[in-house]
Amino acid sequence: MKARTADKLATGVIIFFAILIVAILGGLLGFILIRGISHIDWHFLTSPSQNFKAGGGIGPQLFNSLFLLVLTMIITVPLGLGGGIYMAEYAKDNKLTGFIRLVVEVLSSFPSIVVGLFGLLLFVNTFGFGYSLLSGAIALAIFNLPLMVRITEQAFRAVPREQKEAGLALGLSKWKIITSILLPVALPSLITGTILAAGRVFGEAAALLFTSGMTTPPLNFSDWNPFHARSPINPMRSAETLAVHIWKVNSEGRIPDAKDVSAGASAVLVIMVLLFNLVARWFGRFVYRKITASKQVN
Repeated sequence: MKARTADKLATGVIIFFAILIVAILGGLLGFILIRGISHIDWHFLTSPSQNFKAGGGIGPQLFNSLFLLVLTMIITVPLGLGGGIYMAEYAKDNKLTGFIRLVVEVLSSFPSIVVGLFGLLLFVNTFGFGYSLLSGAIALAIFNLPLMVRITEQAFRAVPREQKEAGLALGLSKWKIITSILLPVALPSLITGTILAAGRVFGEAAALLFTSGMTTPPLNFSDWNPFHARSPINPMRSAETLAVHIWKVNSEGRIPDAKDVSAGASAVLVIMVLLFNLVARWFGRFVYRKITASKQVN
């Protein structure tokens, strides 16, 4: 009787806290969306912000966030995949690999502002990249690499050992086993993890304050030469992202409708992060079904 009572009490406590967490999250999202969604229209999404004037938008900042995401993932994905595959398939279990895993865990818990200061000292000043998209992308790649390495390592270790042994029995090389047997099975988890890691880029502001800068030069969207100063895809130009713009608008108050702009920009940012998470789950299931003919996800 006491066991049943304790079980019901524990279940009730768990359900209460689960409902409380969902309610807090739902209230936060609802507040941001209800407050900001009324300010979102095509003009707001495409026009530049206006200093000291009302009626501006977030067009350049939104483009900067998307372009920075592409640059960051170009750096993060190859390095993260390579590191994760090495840790899962090539590295031996010894003190060195244990130390590497410890370093990866420590890096994953670093405050983003510390990564930003590191990027300021190394990439902006020492390497001479200046406040640029490239400096911000490298800093965010450092921020995301631990997550990508862990996801890749766990995805490869989750593949049934029998499949690997079957490849060895057939006389396949280790690289052939990785690319032809392990990678297709681990691919859904890798895709999901990659998209989730990409979603972190949108909400990052602290690291970008010190690396990509807080200003965006006038952009010429008819010039797509990456070597021109006003080209949108020039990686060496300074770039104010959406998250940085929200902080800047609220802290400086240089425009009359700062509260409306920050509310609309916050709603856009939340919607983009939610879409990334939904796309990650859907795309992961889709790829998994195509590869394994199963409805379950790793």
